[in-house]
Amino acid sequence: MTAEYPSVSVIIATHDRPQLLAKAIEAVRVQDYPGPVECVVVFDQAEPDTALAREDPHRPVVVVRNDRTPGLAGARNAGAAASSGELLAFCDDDDAWLPAKLRLQAERLTATGADVVVSGIHVSYGDKTITRVPRPEDVTYAELLRRRVMEAHPSTVVVRRAAFLGEIGLVDEDIPGSYGEDYDWMLRAAAAGPIAVVAEPLVTVLWGRTSHFNRKWRTISDALQYLLRKHPAFADDPRGLARVQGQIAFAHAALGERSEARTWALRTLRGSWRERRAYLALAVSLRVLSADRVLRLAHATGRGI
Repeated sequence: MTAEYPSVSVIIATHDRPQLLAKAIEAVRVQDYPGPVECVVVFDQAEPDTALAREDPHRPVVVVRNDRTPGLAGARNAGAAASSGELLAFCDDDDAWLPAKLRLQAERLTATGADVVVSGIHVSYGDKTITRVPRPEDVTYAELLRRRVMEAHPSTVVVRRAAFLGEIGLVDEDIPGSYGEDYDWMLRAAAAGPIAVVAEPLVTVLWGRTSHFNRKWRTISDALQYLLRKHPAFADDPRGLARVQGQIAFAHAALGERSEARTWALRTLRGSWRERRAYLALAVSLRVLSADRVLRLAHATGRGI
């Protein structure tokens, strides 16, 4: 081990996706990273598959159960607690890393002195692949308030353990259903200091169809309202605030709650008349469009609502 290539623990939270999980683990184990890489697989609300464990001094696989709050946030924190690496990385169980990911990101951390680094992604949806790469100016606190910056995907994050346990903090386990926990964490990371970027796609993300949150509209609405309360700085960015309010409006429209959808849509348009989610919410509430159709079209472009 050298200072340039410190030990890394990769946290993979999983629930009932064994075939995808096997691919994610293998992609971690074949990294061309010169230092040690520990893969910590956290089974959330499922019986751990201990057959996945590997006692390898350079590429071990550790299998644990989520003994914290059920859901993705608790599972990620449980994995961090069970890990030993100087750097922590996260990978969703339906994503796969390219072989150079950890090496390039560790080198960028060393070069910049940052506590967090992200990279670009290949978005795979059906027979389409869309490449999305963030720039350093995309992952500032102000820009993240304005837009989610989906290209800075949680499966690209590498963070120094000291920062994760210290100034930035753990993943928030109080967010309803763990929805948006990654966005909340990125906001806090950007507020704590600059986020470094490797400006190339290093992760293949399986988009849309495998998401735990597809059509869980009540959870989405509750979580987004929690996010607005937690981050009052949204009030200083009308476009960012309108974006989140528009998402809430759409969630209520998808639930068939026409009055709530219209209330949130009008609130959205008062902040930014350009926010298209408000118009989509109104169209769904009037049954001009179906929420499922809008969601499918959004996913086809590698984006969400």
